[in-house]
Amino acid sequence: MYRAIRARQGLRWPRERISRRGYVTNVDIEKARQYCAAQLKQSDYDSYLIRNLLPKSRQDVYDALRAFNLELVRLPELVSNPTIGQLRMQFWRDAINNTFAGKPPKEPIMILLYKVISELAETGGAPSSIKFWLLRLINTREKYMDNRPFTNLASLEEYAENTYSTLMYSNLAALPIQSMHMDHLASHIGKACGIVAVLRGIPVLAAQSPPVKSPDGASVGGGRNPVLLLPLDVMAETGLREEDVYRHGPGASGFQDAVFKVATRAHDHLITAREMLKTLHAGKSPGHEYEHYGEEQHEYPLAAPGDDDARTDLRRGFGVLLEGVPAGDYLTRLEAQNFNPFTVKSSWKLPWRLWRAVKTQQI
Repeated sequence: MYRAIRARQGLRWPRERISRRGYVTNVDIEKARQYCAAQLKQSDYDSYLIRNLLPKSRQDVYDALRAFNLELVRLPELVSNPTIGQLRMQFWRDAINNTFAGKPPKEPIMILLYKVISELAETGGAPSSIKFWLLRLINTREKYMDNRPFTNLASLEEYAENTYSTLMYSNLAALPIQSMHMDHLASHIGKACGIVAVLRGIPVLAAQSPPVKSPDGASVGGGRNPVLLLPLDVMAETGLREEDVYRHGPGASGFQDAVFKVATRAHDHLITAREMLKTLHAGKSPGHEYEHYGEEQHEYPLAAPGDDDARTDLRRGFGVLLEGVPAGDYLTRLEAQNFNPFTVKSSWKLPWRLWRAVKTQQI
């Protein structure tokens, strides 16, 4: 026999069942767990490597959140027009609202997420914080679903903050950890990850996609138009024209200079995070203010935590910061290729670098 999770207001564990829709069994949870892990292994292998280094008790939340992000990332490639894309975004928005209301839909990611937030509520955590971050993630992904250009590096950083940093905030909230220092680290690392994601996507998005075909092989529509997401101010500064990239690829004049400038900003964020880790481990102040302090969900107790509290938060939440390791690994490989993302290959060293990061508590 299996034990069932039953939903009600407050995400408690009542004895009576309220609705069939909110009825989730251990069998459902195990299937959802296998589904999310399989999605990461197939389509987000960096995250799959990270989840295997996390304690078993933290793998469910990581798998659910990363699988959810993966669904949003690949959605624009799976829909034929913007209207359908908006409908799918609304589906996920409704799914989040229903899941946090105790009525998860029969969808694997939401089932696993419901299991996580139910247990969090039982231990006195705040599931509402996770909901806030996930809704912000949906809103940002929807805004940029049309692959609109970034006007400058600052707008690219804002996008990264509202996606990759936000995903890390939701992981911290699930532990739960409410720490300005951990949020500060997540902000820098998330910005680096978001910028790296844009660089990694250049060879794919700047190429013309094949036309859409019917089951019998007939062409039924044009493919996606190529797009270059490097910030417009950087392109202007380096004299790069996106049409030249579509025609000549990495041979376009100014292309590698533009990639270098964008990659440098990501590297700066990782350097800042690494220095912060060293100073926090040493019991010192990070040395600069957290720019998002005081914003919604970035409000902290008035009493500043002691050095021991900061070190404890670092130990508990270090797995969240591991996202910086694949980003740094990619930047190293990009530099080795003279900042040509078209020739960067996958890294066989990444598993070892992740293992070393866990052992040294440094990214």
